[in-house]
Amino acid sequence: MTLNELNNLPPAEAATALQSCCGSGRWVARMLEGMPFPSVEDLARQATDAWYGHCADADWREAFTHHPKIGDLDSLRKKYAATSHLAGAEQSGVNSADERTLQSLAAGNDRYEQQQGFIFIVCATGKSAPEMARLLQDRLHNESEEEIHVAMGEQHKITLLRLKKLLPGEDWSFLRVSQLTTHVLDTSIGRPGKDITIRLQVPLGKSWRTIAQGVTNADGRIPDLLPPGRTLPPGTYRMAFDTGAYFAAQGLTGFYPAVEIQFTVFDGSHYHVPLLVNPFGYSTYRGS
Repeated sequence: MTLNELNNLPPAEAATALQSCCGSGRWVARMLEGMPFPSVEDLARQATDAWYGHCADADWREAFTHHPKIGDLDSLRKKYAATSHLAGAEQSGVNSADERTLQSLAAGNDRYEQQQGFIFIVCATGKSAPEMARLLQDRLHNESEEEIHVAMGEQHKITLLRLKKLLPGEDWSFLRVSQLTTHVLDTSIGRPGKDITIRLQVPLGKSWRTIAQGVTNADGRIPDLLPPGRTLPPGTYRMAFDTGAYFAAQGLTGFYPAVEIQFTVFDGSHYHVPLLVNPFGYSTYRGS
């Protein structure tokens, strides 16, 4: 489908096409109000504005109900036929998982759903089953108010991917990477710090609330901490690195159980916050 074809669909058919990208009725309604879209850049901008500016807790939770559980392949095939061609590709990392990992995902999903009241939502593209299992276990420790915001960010990443798949012939090169990026270098071994949980947090009274979360890949990076095109409001933020667990996994006792870096976002430009770390010291700077 092209953007012109989408713009010329009858309202009911356009709603069905958009709902395959995001299951929130309010989000779909806001998108229909914005049609016809002059460009895919305008479509993406309106998709972001509708999600962050006009949807709330109930709308986010409604969208979550349109996803199969990660690793629940039977549900994927039988219950979600309308989006199976999209979700199947998104969950391809699960298809090659061993039985133990699949069982871990299934058990973790059940526990997560009991805790949060909705299924575990993660943008699975590019992530292996062990990575998703690690993310799931990490996010089980989040408070409900934190987790709803982490999950809604993951949902928007999925929505943008599905919009790109809905309109494959359009030019999506304007979608930049996450506004906020990081990488971790373990200076004690001269290698990337992989499998480190990182939380992006905002101040909340005298404490902090997690709004995005990920685990560093083999290059020590999280390339998609925020959805493409998502711009953080100016203010103070914190990135919390679980360095204690990272060194413990290597049989080492580190001096710092966590490294927490506060920084200021001034505008809509890109912010890169690297971490150089070893068991007894660390440093950071604003990178590029």
